[in-house]
Amino acid sequence: MEKELTAFFDKVKEKVKTTRFSIGVTEEGKVLSVGDGILHIAGLRDAKLYELVMFESGDEGIVFDLGTDSIGVVLLTERNGIKAGDTAYKTERIASVNATEELLGRVLDALGNPIDNGPELKETISYPVEKDAPSLLQRDFITEPLYTGIKVIDSMLAIGKGQRELIVGDSSTGKTSIAVDTIINQKNSGVISIYVVVGQKKSHILKIIKEIKRYGNFSNTIFVVADASNSFGLQYIAPYSATAIAEYFLDRGKHVLIIYDDLTKHADAYRSLSLLLKRPPGREAYPGDIFFIHSRLLERSVKLNQNYGGGSITALPIVETQQGRISSYIPTNLISITDGQIYLDTLLFNKGIRPAVDVGKSVSRIGGKAQVEAMKTVADRLKIDYSRFMELEVFTKFGAHLEEKTAKLIRHGERLREILKQPQFHPFTLEDEVLSFIILESGILDNIPIISVGKVCDEISKSTKSTFPEIIDRISYEGLFGKKDSETLRNFIIKKGV
Repeated sequence: MEKELTAFFDKVKEKVKTTRFSIGVTEEGKVLSVGDGILHIAGLRDAKLYELVMFESGDEGIVFDLGTDSIGVVLLTERNGIKAGDTAYKTERIASVNATEELLGRVLDALGNPIDNGPELKETISYPVEKDAPSLLQRDFITEPLYTGIKVIDSMLAIGKGQRELIVGDSSTGKTSIAVDTIINQKNSGVISIYVVVGQKKSHILKIIKEIKRYGNFSNTIFVVADASNSFGLQYIAPYSATAIAEYFLDRGKHVLIIYDDLTKHADAYRSLSLLLKRPPGREAYPGDIFFIHSRLLERSVKLNQNYGGGSITALPIVETQQGRISSYIPTNLISITDGQIYLDTLLFNKGIRPAVDVGKSVSRIGGKAQVEAMKTVADRLKIDYSRFMELEVFTKFGAHLEEKTAKLIRHGERLREILKQPQFHPFTLEDEVLSFIILESGILDNIPIISVGKVCDEISKSTKSTFPEIIDRISYEGLFGKKDSETLRNFIIKKGV
């Protein structure tokens, strides 16, 4: 017996010599108070900003405020209810989403989990919702166009892949329509579209999904939804989660279009969270870092150089104004962050000029640099001519006598405005847009009644495409449009007009 015990202890000693011991520390805290989705927790001294916190109820929260005695946590899920005295646990994980190719064609919640009753995700990669924007050395110049299929934008306010172009205007002026049409126009472009919905009604969201399924390529689109019924925490985090998913595709060299609908409601959600956390309010009761949260988000939209894959994220954030006040706090913040804005005017919308883009107040700071030669050739003077027409048109309201030269400019401008009108869900291809402006520039529409301009333009365009397929292919696939091509098409169009 003694020999057996000795042999046993010898084995234990040998095992101890080869074993490495480490101390495991699990930090726990206690919930001090709960209210309006905000929790104050004591005991988690080493918690990091945006770290996930788990509760004994199974719910999750995100660290939002670091104090000396307690931390402020924004609740993300409310499955079983949390009360004061419950235990909270650190996870050592920054909030993240599970990204995979399988997300294409899916509807997700603000944390990236599918909510469309589709199949479960299999192999995923975790991407942090908060991430530093790519450095200057990783970025490339924006030169490749992203076509919206909307004539007034593609010709005068061109958007490039990697650009951030703000869509701004009052309620019910067509902001969402522009975003939806842009996604529909990516049907055959290979661009992945991500639509982020913040604080909107469920009926509004279902309508957009239905429209994209009908007219676009839903299998290449992802919806990230935090509707009006979701907590402020989920509404706040949704744009960051969607951007993390976009970065998954960016890292694989792909081009992504992301729509934020809308950042006004996102700012309101952040204001509510900040006031509940008793942060000091600033202008219009927004916290002092409201500019930072949007710049941190939008700076992640980028065109990477070839050394880093050459992918891009193009952002179209939407912001709502009140009574056309473009100079209010959130719109001016976003205008200063983005690379231009598309301003939609209520008066133009009510006159039936749709899309109701006010060319005078709209600008693209990339513009012609992101246009192919064909579009640049025909759209070079469009914005100047259209602005001159808008100024001269005012005189016609007073019944003033007009010189022949002025009257001609107004007639031409009226036809231009008519050509720029287009119905929703009817994006134009590059060759159709270019042909429209060649037909206008030829002058054959100036003597045609305004009501017939659209029809005549479409007929001539169809005839031209069928007669000169080689030139049309050069415009469509190469973006080229030489002087010889211009003369050929112009002569043909003038003959058709005669």
